[in-house]
Amino acid sequence: MGIHAHRKTIELLEGEYSSIHHGRSHDFDDLREYAPGDEVKDIDWKATARSTVPLIKRYIASRQHNIVFLVDTGRGMAAVAESGEPKKEIAIQAVGVLAYLATRHGDRVSMFTGDEEHIDFTPAGGSEAHIERMLRAVDARIQLDAPGSDMEHLLTQVARRLGHRSIVFIVSDDIALDRDMDKQIARLHARHEVLWISVGDADLMARQLSAPPVWAVDGGVEIPEYLRRSRGLQTVFDEGVAQRHEILATRLRKKGVSAGRIGSLDGTVPALFRLLERHRRARRS
Repeated sequence: MGIHAHRKTIELLEGEYSSIHHGRSHDFDDLREYAPGDEVKDIDWKATARSTVPLIKRYIASRQHNIVFLVDTGRGMAAVAESGEPKKEIAIQAVGVLAYLATRHGDRVSMFTGDEEHIDFTPAGGSEAHIERMLRAVDARIQLDAPGSDMEHLLTQVARRLGHRSIVFIVSDDIALDRDMDKQIARLHARHEVLWISVGDADLMARQLSAPPVWAVDGGVEIPEYLRRSRGLQTVFDEGVAQRHEILATRLRKKGVSAGRIGSLDGTVPALFRLLERHRRARRS
C-alpha cells in the first residue's frame, strides 16, 4: 500500500506533494530542448534521433508529504464495533498502519485528537517511537468516562490551525454529517487532500438466541432485550444504518473526499487498501 497525493505544491519547501519545480527523481514528466548547463546524461537519445534538436528528460522533484491524523476521541469511540471488538483498537490499528506506511516513505506524521471539551495536538515526527507515542495518546484519550464527541468543533479547529498543505486522515465514530460539518470538510478540502475513515457501530439488535446484553455508553443503560428482538425494529434499524452510510458516502464523494468504513480488526488492512486505491484513482475537483 502507498499514500498517493494528487495535488502539486507551488513552493519548493512546502511539504509535500509532487513539486511543479523540476529536479532529479524517478518520476518522468516531459521533454524539452537541451540548453547550456544541462547534464548530458539527461539527454533522451531516442527522442533526439526523431527530432532536429537535442532533447532532455525532465523529472518531477518528489518531496515529503505532511500526513495529518484527525482522530475522534469522544466517548462514543469507547463503544464496541460491528465485530464486538473495541472501536478504539480499530482506530489505533488504522492510524498505526497508515502512519507506518507514511514514515517508511520518509513522510512526517502529526495528529489532532479531540472531544467536546479538549483538543490535543501531537507535532510531526517520522520515527517508530513517534508513532508509538501517537497511538498511546489515542488509547489514553478514548475512555468510557471521556466527554462526548464534537466533530464539527474538531474540524473547525483543524481547518483553522493547519497551515501547510497536507493529506488529512479523519478517523471518526460512525456518524451522520450535518450542515456545519459539511462546511468545515469543504474548508479542509479546499487546501488539503482529505480521506475519511468511519469505525462501524455495533449491531444493537439481538439476531441470535445467545446474543449478549448491550449497554449504551451514555449513561450505561441496558437496551431492553424485547426491543432488540423485535423483527419490525430490526428492519427499521437496518434501513436506518444503510441510509446513514449511503448519505455519508455520497456527501463526501461529492466533495472529492474518499471514504471507507472499518468494522473489525481483521478488516482494517483490506479496508485501508480499498480506501487508498479509491483515493489514488479519484479525479481531483
